[in-house]
Amino acid sequence: MEITGPWTRAAAAAGLLKDGEARPTVFAQMSARASAHGALNLGQGYPDDSPPPAVAEAAVDAIRQGRNQYPPGAGEAVLREAIAEHQAQWYGLRWDPASEVLVTTGATEALAATILALVEPGDEVITLEPFYDQYAAMIALAGGVHRTVPLVPREDETTGDLVLDVEEEALRAAFSDRTRLVLVNTPHNPTGLMLWVGALQAIVDEAARHDALIVTDEVYEHLTFGPAHLPIATLPGAQDRTISISSAGKTFAVTGWKIGWITARPELVTAITGVKQWLTYSSGAPFQPAVAAGLRLPTSVFHDLAADLRSRRDLLTDGLREIGFRVSVPEAGYFTVADAGPLGEPDAVGLAERLPSEAGVVAIPLSAFYRDGEAGEASSFLRLAFCKSRPTIERALEQLDAWAASRR
Repeated sequence: MEITGPWTRAAAAAGLLKDGEARPTVFAQMSARASAHGALNLGQGYPDDSPPPAVAEAAVDAIRQGRNQYPPGAGEAVLREAIAEHQAQWYGLRWDPASEVLVTTGATEALAATILALVEPGDEVITLEPFYDQYAAMIALAGGVHRTVPLVPREDETTGDLVLDVEEEALRAAFSDRTRLVLVNTPHNPTGLMLWVGALQAIVDEAARHDALIVTDEVYEHLTFGPAHLPIATLPGAQDRTISISSAGKTFAVTGWKIGWITARPELVTAITGVKQWLTYSSGAPFQPAVAAGLRLPTSVFHDLAADLRSRRDLLTDGLREIGFRVSVPEAGYFTVADAGPLGEPDAVGLAERLPSEAGVVAIPLSAFYRDGEAGEASSFLRLAFCKSRPTIERALEQLDAWAASRR
């Protein structure tokens, strides 16, 4: 019996189904290869760390107190209040926790509910390219038209490192009268790029000109290694048309808790809730007060988390550079991009398939974050995660060095 419906047809057209079955994500595929070969997994972005003790203990306490049943659909009041306080403290953004904050099952559900609620068939949605793969999937399922603005690779004239950046002219040119949403991911996955204020202002200007909404993915907001994160909602004229999305998973190293949130004006939250309530309704009861406790931690805790991650970024990027990769030095996030071209490897897809068995290391080809897998100039680029323990990163570098030496 053939099973079809509007979503399955949209998914098939978008390449999300293969031979009638759901196509595994690249993360699932490469993690499976890591298991099969006993390889070190620098592909999937889950950390080896434990959460801050205060956050972990708050979750344990909540379980012991019996906070194990359905929380309110909009989220526990204690968490919505903590989110609003956090946004005010860090960014000067004021949100009403009762009507302008919505707790979700991770940023993934927040993005899904937002796109499904606000995009109609034929509407255009703009993202950067490369992009987190969920974006294309949800745009397709909503019947939207995906428009992308490429990050342009170049070589730093001083260091020889890889730099990826966006051109303001291309960003502005992507907008049209059919643009419904622009999905702004900064700090950016997979590259670690932080959009500069000129690019953010260009997005606000064009969104206002074309009466488009802005959706942000800010899950790496606290994991920055230089300038602080600048939410686009803080720019003049942006807050009323912006749906800001973040989560606890990356900041507190609790990716399995799946606690995310949305902040937006009441009419937007209401529209998104109309979809979200039919997806999960609510989740993560004991984790919600724990995340609230985390958001109220002193600012020094957040700075320490970022500093520790920066040291591991430096460990990985320095080691990859010594092996012979051309590397990017990300400004934020969990990942670095490494160009294998200088090692005589022009095809990152093929290389990623071989590395688990040849080097005992898993990486993701950057082409997995491009439409149709066509990465162009970036076809030799890999994405590797540095959110792992220092011993894991050191072992991975040793194994990659031995692999590279065996080919010389």
